[in-house]
Amino acid sequence: MPTIRIRMTGSRDDADTLLNILHGIDGVEHVEEIEDETAAAREDSSSNELVDDNGAELFLIEVLTTDRLHADAVHAVTEVQSTQLGAVVEFVDEF
Repeated sequence: MPTIRIRMTGSRDDADTLLNILHGIDGVEHVEEIEDETAAAREDSSSNELVDDNGAELFLIEVLTTDRLHADAVHAVTEVQSTQLGAVVEFVDEF
């Protein structure tokens, strides 16, 4: 069962939209937003006093599909949807 791991930078609304769309793709067995365990570390860093111009957050999303064909569909849909939302996505091997 292929696993797709997505790092998404965008708003909470963007992440919720993508999560809902991913749930609706045929062949998707499971979609889960993973808790970002490094968020606390970043909050304590010296960069936390920098101005955040875009208000973007990091979201970690894991998707399990039935086969490679459906995994490719998840990739394609995620790329198109993120462009429409103005969010940035990155596909990674592990979080």
